Amino acid sequence: MAFRAPVASGSYPNQERDMIDHRRLGRELGLFVSDPLAGAGLPLWLPAGAAARHAVEEYVRDLERRAGYRHVVTPPLGKRELFELSGHLGHFADDMFPPMRLSADDEFVLRPALCPHHALVYRARGRSWRDLPLRIAELGGMYRAERSGVLGGLARVRAISLNDAHNFCALEQVGEEVAEILRLIREAHAALGVRPAGFRLSLRGPGEKYVGDDAQWARAEDLLRAALDGVEYAEGPGEAAFYGPKIDIQVVDAAGRESTISTVQLDFDKPERFDLSYTDSGGARRRPVMVHRSLVGSMERLFAYLIEVHQGAFPPWYAPVQLVVLPVDAGQDAAADHLAADALAAGLRVEVDRAGSLGARIRDAARARVPYAAVIGPREAADRRVSLRLRDGRNLDPMPAADALALVGRVVAARTHALLPPAVPSA
Repeated sequence: MAFRAPVASGSYPNQERDMIDHRRLGRELGLFVSDPLAGAGLPLWLPAGAAARHAVEEYVRDLERRAGYRHVVTPPLGKRELFELSGHLGHFADDMFPPMRLSADDEFVLRPALCPHHALVYRARGRSWRDLPLRIAELGGMYRAERSGVLGGLARVRAISLNDAHNFCALEQVGEEVAEILRLIREAHAALGVRPAGFRLSLRGPGEKYVGDDAQWARAEDLLRAALDGVEYAEGPGEAAFYGPKIDIQVVDAAGRESTISTVQLDFDKPERFDLSYTDSGGARRRPVMVHRSLVGSMERLFAYLIEVHQGAFPPWYAPVQLVVLPVDAGQDAAADHLAADALAAGLRVEVDRAGSLGARIRDAARARVPYAAVIGPREAADRRVSLRLRDGRNLDPMPAADALALVGRVVAARTHALLPPAVPSA
C-alpha cells in the first residue's frame, strides 16, 4: 500500500488546527491573497510573502550553485510537438491546459513540467563524458489544470513555481548523484525548518500509464533502493511518475494531510525520446540517465507548509520584516531613520513604525511575527544606542546601534532558527 505518513502524537485539536491554517495566517500576516478576478488556484503574493519567498529562492539558488548546478531560464510554454515528444500529452493530458492555437499548424501548450525544456538545453550542443554529471537547475513556472474543487490556498494551485533540476549523468554515476541530492535536501530542510514525516520509494503499479521497458524500470528501482540504504522508507506501488520510479520525501500539515515536498526521480525514457547522448572516454556514443530532483518542491506548497509549521514566525533569515524600529516619540524620529538606513545598507529588511502608542506598536510587531524590535527613547537617541526586544518577549540591555545591527546580521547570516547567537544574555 502507499505510504501514509503518521501524524505526530499530540495532533492539533480542531480549534488549534484552524488557528494555524496557512490560509488564515496568510491573510492575517499579509502574505498572499486570492481574488476571483485572478482566478481560482492563482494566488497573489503580497509584499511580505514575496519578501520571504525571495529570501528562500536566493538561498536555494546559492545552495545549488555551490553544489555545481548551472541555472537556466526557459519559457513556461512550448509547441505542442514538444510535449508529444516528451510523452506528457500522451500520459498527462488530463492535467494540462488545452493547447492554444495561433494558426492551423502552430499550437502552444502551457507546460506541466520543466523537464522537456531542460532536455532541449542538454542537447543544445554536443556533450562528452567530461561534461557529466551536468546539473541544470531552474526555479521555473509550470501549470496544472487542477479541478476547482481541490484548490486551496497555496497547497493546491494551478500556477506552480517549481524548484527544479535535471542532472544528466552516466549510469555508473547515478548512485553517487542521488546520494548527493539527498544530502542537499537534508541541508535545505534544516535551514528552512522542514520536518520530514517519512520517505517513500514510489514504484510502478498495475496498468498501462508507464513508459519504458521492464529492464529499465528494474535497474532504476535497484539504484534508488541502493541510495536509500540505511534510510527507513516505505514502498508506494502505483505512485511512480509515468517515466520512472522516485524517492518522495513526505510532510504532514496541521490537519494531518500528507504531501510530497522533495523528490528524486530516475528517467531512462526522456533521454531516449529526445535522442540525448554523450561521447564516452573511448569515443563511443552513450545515453545519459536523467535524474529529476527538487530540493524543496514548489514555492507554493513549500510556503503552505512553512507558514503552518512556524505558525507565521519564520526564522529571522527569511522573515518578511527582520527589524522594526520604534521611536518612543517624534523626538527620536531622526535617530530611527538613521538606524533604518544603516540596517538597509547592511542588507536587512527593516521598517520604521511611528503610528500609535509604543505599547501598541510593540504588540503589533509581535502579532506580525517580526523577530526584532529596536526601541529608541530619548536616552538611547542621545547615546546612539537601542534596546532590542525579541518577538518571544525577551529584552536585551541597551547597546550601541552598530552592535545591535551586527547581532541581527550574525543571526541572519547563520540561517539559524534561534533569535540570538550563542552567549548573548537576555533579560
